[in-house]
Amino acid sequence: MSKKDIKIKKNMSPVKVLSLGYLITIAIGTILLLMPFASNTGKTTFIEAIFTATSAVCVTGLTVVNTLEHFTLFGKIVIISLIQIGGLGFMTIVTLLFMMIGKKISIYNQTIMIQSSGSYTISEVKKLIIIIVVGTVLFEGIGAYLIYLIISPTYGDKAIFYGIFHSISAFCNAGFDVFGDSLAPMNTNHWLLIVIMALIVIGGSGFILWNDLIDSKFKFKRLKLHSKIVLVFNLIIIVVPALLFLLFEFTKIGTSGHFIDMNIKDKIVNAFFLSVTPRTAGFYSLDVNELTSSGKILTVILMAIGGNSGSTAGGLKVTTFVVVIANLVSQMRGQKDVVLFKKQISNSVIRQSSALLISFIILVLFASLLITTFDNFTFEQIIFEVVSAVCTVGLTSGVSAAGNLFTKIILILLMYAGRLGTLTLLSVFVKEKKATALQEPIGKIIVG
Repeated sequence: MSKKDIKIKKNMSPVKVLSLGYLITIAIGTILLLMPFASNTGKTTFIEAIFTATSAVCVTGLTVVNTLEHFTLFGKIVIISLIQIGGLGFMTIVTLLFMMIGKKISIYNQTIMIQSSGSYTISEVKKLIIIIVVGTVLFEGIGAYLIYLIISPTYGDKAIFYGIFHSISAFCNAGFDVFGDSLAPMNTNHWLLIVIMALIVIGGSGFILWNDLIDSKFKFKRLKLHSKIVLVFNLIIIVVPALLFLLFEFTKIGTSGHFIDMNIKDKIVNAFFLSVTPRTAGFYSLDVNELTSSGKILTVILMAIGGNSGSTAGGLKVTTFVVVIANLVSQMRGQKDVVLFKKQISNSVIRQSSALLISFIILVLFASLLITTFDNFTFEQIIFEVVSAVCTVGLTSGVSAAGNLFTKIILILLMYAGRLGTLTLLSVFVKEKKATALQEPIGKIIVG
């Protein structure tokens, strides 16, 4: 390796390597989708190809063309491959390849892996990779087989590929489908919805949680604080919204009444599906445009919260949301420290959580302002689509498909930002300031 190569490597921070890795993957995916044999018409525009590739790599699910109708089997295989790479993470794939060929993983590459997977230490990286790969193959395999059994009476030989495609898409929280209209035609197929929900929750739970559950032998008291927060609050954020959706969309209290005639079993299963899928899968069993205003607001909130750190999901992440809320409660109570499960949360974590929330709000508002200026959609539609894009969800209000070129470009950038993380992406463009021993004098200001 030349001195120049070494210098370039040293100047490339882990964040920059990850950013470049995803860009290269998107570029390769775009080229493959532009091939004449990737589409049924033999022609895919550049914006259609790059939008689809970005959505797949960033495991979002927003589309500008119908995946079933537009793409050939080759195109669909390209899409599901991009989803798998995006779901596992670019560096997970690279590290796995290094391990397979017996090449030593450098400290530098392990540091990037920590950044990518959310692992705590370098010593955990190899073990985490094995857990990620084995767990992914196991859960996606079981999911594919179950989906195949459920849909084979309807789809025959196609059920094998459909099972594999939707299992990977659900586990990676991508939301791409080859049914044509997501799961809407099968919203009374309870077992299919339950399998898809299980895959979404498992994939969005986070690789760190998997590792910790194994280490603790599935004993709650022995879990790390991160895992305890994920398990407890994930359950809350699934059950409570499901009850609210049941109230908003399936009773006379709701203002829409589109789904009030469904039987009670269909209502319960679909209420839970409405609660799970915004975190951040993008499948839908009911048309989101027919939800009540209350249902849409709740969906936007769930999309913003997202899944868990170090998982296939996007959004702010559950732990970020919990820390922000816990800090708010502590301030209201006049408490100095933020405590969860008898553990004090460090100030650095509180500051990082607050910064993530603020950067998210700024990005959403700025992007919404740009789209409202140059395209003709309601504010409700735009906010819904922008949050869905930056949180890599994939639920759509119709803006992605009907928007102009400028809108599509904004959404592409939002999906990319959401996959990397808003703070992570911003840090690429901001020069890191070296810490000094000098401490600036404290200034007093009044807030609130």
